[in-house]
Amino acid sequence: MDAIELLKHDHRMVEQLFRDYAAAASSTQRRGVVEVLVRELSKHAALEELMVYPLAKKVLPDGQQEIDRHLAEHMDVKKTLLALDKLSAGDDQEDPLVADLQREIEEHVREEEGELLPQLRDAVDQQALDELGHELDRAKGKAPTRPHPNAPDEPPGLALAGPMAAIYDRLRDRMQGRPKT
Repeated sequence: MDAIELLKHDHRMVEQLFRDYAAAASSTQRRGVVEVLVRELSKHAALEELMVYPLAKKVLPDGQQEIDRHLAEHMDVKKTLLALDKLSAGDDQEDPLVADLQREIEEHVREEEGELLPQLRDAVDQQALDELGHELDRAKGKAPTRPHPNAPDEPPGLALAGPMAAIYDRLRDRMQGRPKT
């Protein structure tokens, strides 16, 4: 998949996770879905920030303003993910936080798929999109699995903080018995 197809695939997977959350039969099942949402959205955001947004900033006419807006949306999502990550199964705050997260993600996906990704496809040749897609796919295995709203969200700081956060996250995931990625 090229980079745009991969990002859209991630969006569809997250939409399915929200449906899975709504259909879950118990607080334990809902908590499992929340943990997968936290992991997948954390990885997706980190990789967009590290690999996709810097490219968009360079090639789009209003790239800086466009990416600043997306980074602000990411910050809201990270804060919601962090609040969700701190909860335990059955917490009364889980449902409202998941609803907030779903609204944030739906808006972000609408903007990305309606504006940013089509502009990126027009501005970058297919070979570059294919290569970026390959790199994004490879990097998923090493991306942070938890939200880090206080970490840098742009290179070069993100390039330095991201791998350290990922190691720490994966250690925490293992210690807490969370699924491997």
